[in-house]
Amino acid sequence: MIDWTQVNTLRDEIGRECFDEIIEIFIEEVEQVIDRLRSEPDPNTLADDLHFLKGSALNLGFSEFSGQCQIGESASSKGAAADVDVQGILATYETSKEVFMAELPNALNA
Repeated sequence: MIDWTQVNTLRDEIGRECFDEIIEIFIEEVEQVIDRLRSEPDPNTLADDLHFLKGSALNLGFSEFSGQCQIGESASSKGAAADVDVQGILATYETSKEVFMAELPNALNA
């Protein structure tokens, strides 16, 4: 669900002192899009929203969530936005976030 190697690589690249801030920014920006998808997903912007979420998720190691966003983005880009399991994507995000926050202290390399 979480690619901890990616998480550690990101932390090493940006520095330990900035890592907490990156997590906060990630959650804030992603949740703005998530809230929009919860309340009223727009079929006209769904592919763009899922593309943004996919990229953000990949950067922070949310591999399963990113994969689901990729599938939804692809379907939306092909005109099948109505077939995208938005609720499933949202549920995967919530689960991924819970796992990430719970396991983060023990998953980071010293």
